[in-house]
Amino acid sequence: MPSQYVKFQNKMNKDIYLTNSFGSKKEKFVPINKNKIGMYVCGPTVYDNPHIGNARPLIVFDILYKLLKCKFGEKNVTYVRNITDIDDKIIKSSIEKKISTNKLTEDITKIFHKDCNYLICEKPTYEPKATENISLMIEMISKLVQNGHAYLNNQHVYFEVKKFKDYGKLSNKNLEDLIAGSRVEVSENKKNPEDFVLWKPSKENEPSWDSPWGKGRPGWHLECSVMSKKYLGDKFDIHGGGRDLIFPHHENEIAQSRCANENETFANYWVHNGFITMSNEKMAKSQGNILKISELRNKLNGQVLRLALISAHYKQALDWNDKLINESQNTINKWYECYVELKKKFLIPEEILSPLYDDLNTPGYIANLHSLFDKAQKGDLKNKQTFVAACNFIGLLNESKNKWDSYKKNKAEISEKEILEKIKERNEARDNKNYKHADKIRDELLHKGISIEDKDGKTTWKFK
Repeated sequence: MPSQYVKFQNKMNKDIYLTNSFGSKKEKFVPINKNKIGMYVCGPTVYDNPHIGNARPLIVFDILYKLLKCKFGEKNVTYVRNITDIDDKIIKSSIEKKISTNKLTEDITKIFHKDCNYLICEKPTYEPKATENISLMIEMISKLVQNGHAYLNNQHVYFEVKKFKDYGKLSNKNLEDLIAGSRVEVSENKKNPEDFVLWKPSKENEPSWDSPWGKGRPGWHLECSVMSKKYLGDKFDIHGGGRDLIFPHHENEIAQSRCANENETFANYWVHNGFITMSNEKMAKSQGNILKISELRNKLNGQVLRLALISAHYKQALDWNDKLINESQNTINKWYECYVELKKKFLIPEEILSPLYDDLNTPGYIANLHSLFDKAQKGDLKNKQTFVAACNFIGLLNESKNKWDSYKKNKAEISEKEILEKIKERNEARDNKNYKHADKIRDELLHKGISIEDKDGKTTWKFK
């Protein structure tokens, strides 16, 4: 695919600005070391097939990854996205499905990777699994116990939240408000309701590892602290994820990481994407409105889904509906009219990329693509190359025109023979001045993915 071979090495003079959830304001991105940019994004908990709500951060941070490489150089950016393969949800799901946790996590991880390919996302630099880093988790817990920020009770180890004075600063809420507005695990083993688990004993037949506190497994929040430290160090540039992770997950990450590493910072920039909604309600299992990515693979091209998910700014909620999908489908159909194959490196003008430097303004970038398309339509090869390169940069027009036309043909709900028969029937209706029936046939064809055009006494058709 073209996007795999085109390299973008622009030397941009513009600065990148990002909305930092820590302080809730847009800030100039100033890296710790411009030759060693670090970004950590919370990946999936592999207990069930990912849904389109999970697809949004995949695409948002894929674009940010591309942008950082464009600004600072491909070799100077490290992108870490973890896989949580041990968790209460995983254990519960494996019991319900009557398979081992290993079998479940392997199967769901494979589906997740297929989803990533379908969504045209680049692979991160590292994709660590929680179960591969248990010894490092035990090491961090031991340090928290030793320095007085964690305590042991009945084979459980808890982080004592009141020992960390900055708890709640990411959420910009005090401790009482955070507890009141969230579901906090209730346990008689805790000193305080707000304390969270670092290590817990495993039940019989559950996955377990040896530790100073007995056989057990780590708490979910701890896993990301350990894996980010392993690959990016005690402090790094950007930590990303969905808004739902701000509390308690990211708040807890900050607390345990700063206390274990004994420093004043963890991640300098916290970037969170908004929710996907359906009928303006957050997509969630409890709402019964989950739409899995794997269910869309045979219905929609990944480019359509990708364009739909970046049509709104990443901070905003995005409502999922048929109109959004149809508009995205029609846009890409139109853009493919100016497709040309790129066979060498092609730089994108700075003014085209400019909206992405301003807090990943994808709607602004899409507006630039529309303008580029209008220029490309005039037939100039260089304009077409610029347009296709700019689309490639955000993961669009990444396959040949022939493949796209084949996709449209397969998507259409009617054969070529039936199309020609319908056109013949329509022409006869027009000859008989039965325009109402002719219009009805046009609408039927359009509904089945076929557009027709009357020109110079002939009727032509194409997949829309």
